[in-house]
Amino acid sequence: MYPTRAPGDDFTPVVGSVLGADTMAVRGSDGRSHVVYELLLTNAKAVPATLEKLEVLRADGDGKALVSLEGAGLLAALHTLDARPAAAATLPPNESRILFVNIDFAGPEEMPSGLRHRLEATGAASPAARAPSQIHYPLAPLDLAGRRPPAMRSPLEGAGWVALNGCCSGAGAHRGAIQSVNGQLFNSQRFAIDWMRLDDQGRMVVGDPAKPESFVGYGAPVLAAAAGTVIDVGDGLPDQPPGKLPDPNTITIATVDGNHVVIDHGEGIFTFYAHLRSGSVAVKLGDAVAAGQKLGLLGNSGNTSAPHLHFHVMTGRSPLGSDGIPFEIDRFTMTQRLDDADVDPLLAGGKVELARSAASPIERALPLDLTVVDFGSLR
Repeated sequence: MYPTRAPGDDFTPVVGSVLGADTMAVRGSDGRSHVVYELLLTNAKAVPATLEKLEVLRADGDGKALVSLEGAGLLAALHTLDARPAAAATLPPNESRILFVNIDFAGPEEMPSGLRHRLEATGAASPAARAPSQIHYPLAPLDLAGRRPPAMRSPLEGAGWVALNGCCSGAGAHRGAIQSVNGQLFNSQRFAIDWMRLDDQGRMVVGDPAKPESFVGYGAPVLAAAAGTVIDVGDGLPDQPPGKLPDPNTITIATVDGNHVVIDHGEGIFTFYAHLRSGSVAVKLGDAVAAGQKLGLLGNSGNTSAPHLHFHVMTGRSPLGSDGIPFEIDRFTMTQRLDDADVDPLLAGGKVELARSAASPIERALPLDLTVVDFGSLR
């Protein structure tokens, strides 16, 4: 048993804050409610701190522990500031780590009003400490009460769209896209989706995989997910040859997103549409757009290795320097879920067996990673 602490202040060598405090629970296409965020943990003392356990608890009711991370599970969730896996659970003096947190609930009725965290570790128990000792205390509360993700229409139409690099498990290309921008850390892509398309034979590529036009989704109309005002537009960058990412030395903060559109929907909600086909952007700065209005065509410009639409929702106007928040698509039909092992063969010209007989109409949900959805059948 740990000794009982008297009320008052405590020395806390490891400090924590929620990266993505604007997050909220989102209903996934699996019917469950998902909460996704990151904890920024910093050892503020001159003595190494070793994390032993991090519990996520309900902030209401009985304060039940919902998740307990320790051992291999804790290390797997721990990352360096550039989102690479941490080599150990020890935070050297004056260094930080990021802990990825994913929690899901059976439904909204099980959702707490908020979360809090309890840390167990060894570290400097006081400013005078010269060796680590046992420490434990709460940190980093997260309020979830009264917040629901914005409902959007789909940014694409038709059948066979695959949600790649999506939510809500593991690190992934988007979850790990934490950037230091304008003096702060942001994860604008926490809930981003890369949309690619299958044809009616289960193929993503028909023809030469080295040509953008061989990809089934190439040239598809990209549509505004909600009404709003265009606040950023980029066009004129060429499509990249598929198969590999461009030389990083050629990518800048101005070109990383390729041809793109940003829309302000009011109330602190912005949508971002990236990697559009050169010359296809159909709106200009300041335009008022309606939900479903054509913005451009799906392409392969910017930092991309295959034609797709990168779509995410954020709390600010900067695609990299804003906090990514979840969103729900108003209605779609989920037809199946791919396996991780399916993706590379599809990009090389292979195919998967389609399973539309198992189609499930869904309203107001976030398509999860590797789900295949139809957007046209319910419109």
